[in-house]
Parts: sequence; structure tokens; C-alpha cells
Amino acid sequence: MVTAAYAMGGIPGGGAGGETWQFLIMLAVLFGIFYFLLIRPQQKQQKEHKAMLEGLAHGDEVITSGGVFGKVVAITETVVTLEIYEKVRIRVGKNHITAVVNKSA
Repeated sequence: MVTAAYAMGGIPGGGAGGETWQFLIMLAVLFGIFYFLLIRPQQKQQKEHKAMLEGLAHGDEVITSGGVFGKVVAITETVVTLEIYEKVRIRVGKNHITAVVNKSA
């Protein structure tokens, strides 16, 4: 014969209420771990990249996400024109500038 206490979780008088709280606490702990190990560092990196793009100036030497090195010769809101060799210019999306190699004086 199955008793009501056994059917409610096997703990006489306990029910499933304690298990629910344990699950919610574990879920909150996992979210906290994900936040501090994944989300927060990524937000910090995005903020640094945005500041670097806002600080781009004519004459800076940069590298793109494709590995192309070049000197900034023109900047618009979304496009940067790079001179990769004498009189050889390419246009790249501003978001694809990965790093500033040498800052112009």
C-alpha cells in the first residue's frame, strides 16, 4: 500500500517544498557564477572596444579582424578607410578594427 507521505516525496510530513527551495537556490548560484565568469567580462571587453573605436584618429596604425594592417586615412560613422600600401586603400567596417598598433602623435 502506498501512503500519502510516500507519494509526496518519500519524506513523512516533508512534501516537495524543500526540494523546490533547494532548486531555486542552486539556480541562483549558477546564474551568479555565469554572470561573474562569462557575462561581466564580456561586457567589460565590449566597453573597452567601443572606447578604442571612438578614440580612432587619422594616422593611427590598426589591425582588422581579418589580420590586415593599415594606416587610418579616413573615418566615417561606420566605415574606416585604411592605407595598406602606398596609394592602396581599402574600406572596412569600423566594427572590424580589432586593435590600434601604433597611435599617431
